[in-house]
Amino acid sequence: MLQAAAMKVLLIEDSKLLQRSVGTALKKAGYAVDVTGDGKEGLWYAESNPYDAIILDLMLPGMDGLTLLHRLRTQGKNTHVLILTAKDTVADRVRGLQSGADDYLVKPFEFRELLARVKVLVRKPEQLAETVNVLVVGDLELDLEKKVAHRGNTYIELTAKEFSLLEYFMRNSGRVLSRIDIAEKVWDIKFDFGTNVVDVYVNFLRKKIDKGHDKKMIHTRVGFGYVFGDF
Repeated sequence: MLQAAAMKVLLIEDSKLLQRSVGTALKKAGYAVDVTGDGKEGLWYAESNPYDAIILDLMLPGMDGLTLLHRLRTQGKNTHVLILTAKDTVADRVRGLQSGADDYLVKPFEFRELLARVKVLVRKPEQLAETVNVLVVGDLELDLEKKVAHRGNTYIELTAKEFSLLEYFMRNSGRVLSRIDIAEKVWDIKFDFGTNVVDVYVNFLRKKIDKGHDKKMIHTRVGFGYVFGDF
């Protein structure tokens, strides 16, 4: 029996120590890893090879990480990207996510958390026994096969993480979902009370699906979290 090919990860990080330690940890976890410490070379790798995920530092020689990420997204490349950086302000996190990153991990970090986040990014969708391929709430439709969303006649472009968040909301329409629920189900990690990544993504999604509509889908329940529904 042929073995399935290993998931491919590109690590773009200029610290030699992190190149060795993260690269070794990824290889031990079963990933095929390419490593570079230069932004321009990292862009060449990302443009020239199919990767399941990219781990991207922001402060790089040759080309900074956000510029690199912007170049990839404008080319239509949707490879999952985990930003790895020492910057830990809300503004830095928002800039990274708005540039098209799927997740954000601040240095210093534990390898277990890094591996958990990479695993979430590269995991393949399981074949569901159910035959429903389109989720519908009010005039909002989410096609699980084509990975597209429509509200009325309007097409809504979503990042991979926004799609996962919307799917979770729609599958749990009418239920109050805490930030802990969302972090654990959508990010598959223990919620960090020191980060507002859940709120940032909910706001991204809210702008895309509710802006311009009188009837809102995403509702805040102060002190509890969020509830999704056509009401």
